[in-house]
Amino acid sequence: MRVIKALAALCFVVIGVLFGALNRDHVHVDVGVASFDVRLGFLILVVALIAACLGGLAVWPMRRKLRAGGTRSSGPVTGEMPALREPPR
Repeated sequence: MRVIKALAALCFVVIGVLFGALNRDHVHVDVGVASFDVRLGFLILVVALIAACLGGLAVWPMRRKLRAGGTRSSGPVTGEMPALREPPR
């Protein structure tokens, strides 16, 4: 499984490098306190990296709780119902 993940990561790196090389136009970015010129491909890759990190930080507490054996607060409905027993007489 690690080999498959490594190959997938390598493919995404190659795609990112090609994407950055093909989008060489310069764009002007103004972030309020500063402004700068940067290549479009580099800007999109940086924004995607920041978004991936923020997404990872958002789900990190949930993954840690699941690995620790905690209960899931939400998830798919399985349709399982507890067995109903008749009360003893």
